[in-house]
Amino acid sequence: MATGYLDILKAPSAARLLAGTLVGRLPSATGHIAIVLFIRAEGGSYTLAGVLTALYGITTAIGQPLLGRAVDLFGQPRVQLPAALVSALGMVLFAAVGTGTPALAYPAVALAGLFTPPLEGGLRALWPSVLGREDRVHRAYAMDAVAQEVMFTVGPLLVTLLVALWSPAAALLVINVIGVLGALSVVVSKPSRAWRSAPRQAHWLGALRSPGLLALLGAFLFIGMALGSITVAGVAYADDHGDESVYGWLMAALGLGALIGGTVYGSRQWTGVPERRLRGIVALLALCYLPLTLTPGVVAMTALSALAGVFLAPALACAFIVVDRHAPRGTVTEAFSWLVTTFGVGAALGTGVAGPAVEHSGTSASFAVAGAGGFAALLVLLVTQRVLKAPTGPSDATIRTENDRSGAAQPGFSSGHQA
Repeated sequence: MATGYLDILKAPSAARLLAGTLVGRLPSATGHIAIVLFIRAEGGSYTLAGVLTALYGITTAIGQPLLGRAVDLFGQPRVQLPAALVSALGMVLFAAVGTGTPALAYPAVALAGLFTPPLEGGLRALWPSVLGREDRVHRAYAMDAVAQEVMFTVGPLLVTLLVALWSPAAALLVINVIGVLGALSVVVSKPSRAWRSAPRQAHWLGALRSPGLLALLGAFLFIGMALGSITVAGVAYADDHGDESVYGWLMAALGLGALIGGTVYGSRQWTGVPERRLRGIVALLALCYLPLTLTPGVVAMTALSALAGVFLAPALACAFIVVDRHAPRGTVTEAFSWLVTTFGVGAALGTGVAGPAVEHSGTSASFAVAGAGGFAALLVLLVTQRVLKAPTGPSDATIRTENDRSGAAQPGFSSGHQA
């Protein structure tokens, strides 16, 4: 299984770009945890921690597609690094003023979120020029999804370690300094400096003028909702069993399942239309959420959590391919950033729905929100089959990837070239 991934990482700059992007995303992957720990250490309330964490998430969701559009217009180095610096300065300001000066704390957190660099979308835009062949790019998308699970597992552990060895304020500072270094590593690389988006049609909607992309975003809003509800339902399940560590086991199992699923998915050469394959994967994802409503004993529940995670990374990897196929010409970074934003908004909605479900109907009902989200996503994909058909046009067979003007990509491999 690992042979295909090793082949990708041997490509010039591939390992550097992946590592730099993961490191650069450390602040966004751990920011909510670091903010909560810092506020609690400062004596702030859980309410304040929740509000500032939500503010960080909302501003990040707003900033990603806007910065993604800027990357498409002006290139990666001129946007990614300045954004990373401004975001880090926002967190430095927050760490300096603490919770005693709300008039500064709120804008500082908002600034950090709004300018979080769109490194995810940037990396996916670079893969075609780095890897060339379509099958390798698709495998890189799967590897990218697996790497995300590693980051969201290791990142919180790193923050916890920094807090234990130093302080919550130091944790805020260190993860943001590391994030800037990661972004710097990416933007000074040759592929990032050379990358240019294709000429784009001026349109205020940008990537959102693609019906196929809108359909995909609608589906992943509900998948994000499913995942967000599980985080709340897992806490309720742990409370029911009187052991906070149970929550950690459930989340670790969910991540492990995603790692296994993504690794297996990326090891295969897939044929057929990815839009059709995505519907099958999302159907399996939804089905695997349903057994969680049984809420059995801890060992069985941990196993069910792992099963629930198996099809998440494949769904994301396949979605990256669909985004690439449906993004209007010259909007590929923005389109990938919209997927990140939509998924995050869905997760926030999921946590908001699962909370009342626990209070009114119990833990099983909160897990049912995940199943409902999965099937709602499948319904969106089924209803929008017509607009999610493969983009067609007279130039599709000859057009090159917009990320590779030198012609290194496999002929016929379209990357965001739908008119």
